Amino acid sequence: MKKFQLGEFEEIVLLTVAVLDQEAYGFGIKEEIESRLERSVSIGALQSALRRMENKGYLTSQKGEGSTERGGRPKLFFRITAHGMRALDHNRNVRLDLWNSIPASVSKLSYD
Repeated sequence: MKKFQLGEFEEIVLLTVAVLDQEAYGFGIKEEIESRLERSVSIGALQSALRRMENKGYLTSQKGEGSTERGGRPKLFFRITAHGMRALDHNRNVRLDLWNSIPASVSKLSYD
């Protein structure tokens, strides 16, 4: 189980990198998360999560070309790995198993 352990934020970041595919770089990931989740994201927390997941083997990174708008500095692009996809799949299956285990008496509760 620990082999594919992901926190909520890590899972969101990993999913976003997968969604953005070849266009996944720091600021783009931040904007996509904020747009989809209507949630503010600190660039520092995002960078920490990206590095952590790269160290776990869930992501790889590669420098793009430099641009004048970035003062010649290249963007760092992230790609999800097969190991990262297995981690997402594992998380999804664990959550689905929990959802499917909710007794009918609980799922009928009203939260209006």
